[in-house]
Amino acid sequence: MFALTLVHASSMTAQTSPSVQSSADELRFALVLTRHGVRSPTWANQRLDEYSKQPWPQWPVAPGILTPHGRQLMTFFGGYYRSWFAEQKLLSASGCADAARVFIWADTDERTRETGAGLADGMMPGCHAEVHALEGDTQDELFHATRKPGAAQSQKAFAALAGRIGNHPDALADAYQEPLDEMQRVLFDCKGGSCSVPLKKSLLAAQASVAPGSGDHLAELKGPLTTAATFAENLQLEYLEGMPDAEVGWGRANGAQVQSLMALHAAVSDLVQRTPAIARMQAAHLLDAIVRTIQQAEAGKSVDGAIGSLGERAVFLVGHDTNVSNVAALLDAHWLIDGYQRDDAAPGGALVFTLWRRSGKPDAVKLSYWVQTPDQMRRAMPLSLAAPPASADIFVPGCSLPEAGAPCNWVEFQTAVQAALGKP
Repeated sequence: MFALTLVHASSMTAQTSPSVQSSADELRFALVLTRHGVRSPTWANQRLDEYSKQPWPQWPVAPGILTPHGRQLMTFFGGYYRSWFAEQKLLSASGCADAARVFIWADTDERTRETGAGLADGMMPGCHAEVHALEGDTQDELFHATRKPGAAQSQKAFAALAGRIGNHPDALADAYQEPLDEMQRVLFDCKGGSCSVPLKKSLLAAQASVAPGSGDHLAELKGPLTTAATFAENLQLEYLEGMPDAEVGWGRANGAQVQSLMALHAAVSDLVQRTPAIARMQAAHLLDAIVRTIQQAEAGKSVDGAIGSLGERAVFLVGHDTNVSNVAALLDAHWLIDGYQRDDAAPGGALVFTLWRRSGKPDAVKLSYWVQTPDQMRRAMPLSLAAPPASADIFVPGCSLPEAGAPCNWVEFQTAVQAALGKP
């Protein structure tokens, strides 16, 4: 059994660049699985307003759309990726000569396509680098492997999720009573058992349930915790978008409080996205494609199922927090970044797989998590090698070596992944 464990990120702050190997090592390839940037809430305001004393703030875009602010942040991130790759001599520092060596594949949603465009603009300004995606709004099975789950899949996911909570969804409200009460305070501007607002739904009164899912959801978890998780993420998005303090939670949630309330979202993500049986059904195809893509770069020859073409030096997969969380769950990968909850797959955050050639040693793979800090996002701070995003290295017990960045020998990394996928 191979697993990834938490490496504390206290020394990997926003002022510290991601770690590298020794000076004799050569970066050969990078694959970045990133969430899209800051978007508007997916619920329309009319629906959100049913639960709050005051109307939720208006966003500059329709529900679920990447904001101009979010696109700018991803452009900054793209510029940073280019600078870091250039420092490692994977790409040139400027110009368009390397545009053909970077491949970007995005899910078909507007927010993922536009995130890819922002990354491309930041990495290759003026080069008109292409962002690849399926035609139209067809759901891409690379990012949505279970868009049409069978009854057996849904039943298995339900059993796995129900088993993690003793098939007692009502108990979740008791387990998270304190942050739920705090969320109700933010929504209604009051607290205590008598906290209510005429004609408004109480968050705490929602009926809890767990059931087989449908569509893109293998299992459905409903109730106060899941509803509160949606609201917590919306507050985080308000904060990261740079809304005035008076509009973030109606002035009742500062940055530290938003981070604390995101414990609700972290709890739901852990249950719904990181339950191993669910993660395997949702992301086995994606993780397999990731490894095949790295294998293509390592072997120097085309590999069936790899993403992009032979000769590319960096591949970006632009998806959703579900994709990042699912892949991380398969590998039992964890991270902790200041300003976020543990394992928060924040907007623009990415799992970064890097392949290194080492002098006199087998090739190695390093896995890390990169994300802009809440302050960097809120204030739209440009990134650079002197002012990098935050990052955390991930240690793989089955293959990591006691070296900077905890690299795995390439062959042993493949073995760990095959074990995670349940393959011999």
